Amino acid sequence: MVMPESALILCVDDDRSSLELRKALLETNGFAVMATTSASQALKLFRANPVNLVVADHLLSNSTGVELAREMKRLKPTVPIVLYSGTLPESLEHVDCFVLKSEPVADFLAFIRDLAKRSRQ
Repeated sequence: MVMPESALILCVDDDRSSLELRKALLETNGFAVMATTSASQALKLFRANPVNLVVADHLLSNSTGVELAREMKRLKPTVPIVLYSGTLPESLEHVDCFVLKSEPVADFLAFIRDLAKRSRQ
């Protein structure tokens, strides 16, 4: 159940099964979640909605998480962006937090809760 005061998280991953699992995990933990498999759709959703936090994979089909973060920070510089990936990219410019996909779920949720809370203050 999503509480009205919960943060709105935008999840981006071109692996649909990973995206659906992450969406379900976040929703189960009280977050409102929008999910998409493409960077271009992510930008449309980001522009049109009061997103509080972005969780993006780094390797996307037609872009990277760092490129996506750069554009999102240009549009809304105060929205935190988490890069959630299996490999560390060369640059983390425009990214607020990097989390390895191999991190325990509890640690991932702790990062998300902290950033979501800070973004709503």
